[in-house]
Order: sequence, then structure tokens, then C-alpha cells
Amino acid sequence: MGKNYTYIPPTTYQMPMIKARFSINILENNKNEILLLKRRPDAELGPGLWGFPAGHIHLDETPEHCSLRELHEEIGKDINISLIKQFGPVHDSFYGGIFEIFLFHYRWNGGHIKLNYEHTDYIWVQSRDYKNYAVMDGMDEDIFYLNIWPRKYLNEDKLPLSCK
Repeated sequence: MGKNYTYIPPTTYQMPMIKARFSINILENNKNEILLLKRRPDAELGPGLWGFPAGHIHLDETPEHCSLRELHEEIGKDINISLIKQFGPVHDSFYGGIFEIFLFHYRWNGGHIKLNYEHTDYIWVQSRDYKNYAVMDGMDEDIFYLNIWPRKYLNEDKLPLSCK
């Protein structure tokens, strides 16, 4: 007599529904420093933490257009930048995969930073000093994906398993 087998269909993983799409900008100057913006203490996401210039992608715009719009809104229009690399989309690792993220790495060629109301301060940070700043979740992952600095300068505890 043959054995009886019960078919068990394979399980599939379904990504969560995307709640928002973001363009995130990392600006790097000629000293290999990156620009950090200090978020307001009452910010919805990452209050009081350091972050990158970033924002929501509107329904009628491309990630590239959002990237430039957010840069102009958050640090002003008197900037001279050039695109080094674009990466994405990726899903966030810290908020349950509900955000779709497009990363933009720019070279800062000059200009004048004028912060908008969303931020209280800015600083150019060298790789060796980066770990001294309280940064938003996901930033180490963004730097890793764009291969801006060696991982020894990143916070290992803030890198998801997919980066390890």
C-alpha cells in the first residue's frame, strides 16, 4: 500500500501595503563629509534627531523631481549639486516595510544653505564623527546602500540583517 500525503501549499510572503514614498538625499562635499539636518523637536518623524534632506513623493511627481524639490524646500535654492548615484526603490527596514524609498547621492559643489522651518541646525560630518550624532533610523542603511563610507563608520546596531 502507498502512503497518503497531504499537499501543503508553499507560503508566500506578501509585502505590506505602501503608505508613503520618499526621496532621500545625501549630500557629500569635497572633504567626504555628509550634510546632516537637525529635525525640529515636534517633527512627526524623528523629532530632535539628525537626518538627511528628504520628503514625500507627491502622486504627480517622479522621485527625481521630489528629490530636487525637497532640497530646495529644506536647504534653499542657492545650491550647486551634481548627481553621483541614484538607488531604489527599497522598502524601509525600521517601520515595517510601509515606506518605499528612493536614494539620491549628490556632490555638493557650493552654494548657501538656508534652512526652512522643519530644521533647527545643520552640520557637515566626517565619517569618523558620524557615530557621535543621534540620527534617524535608516540613515546607516542609506549610507551603506550608496557605499559612501566603509561600514566601520556606521552603527552596526542600526543596520538591518539584510546589510550584514
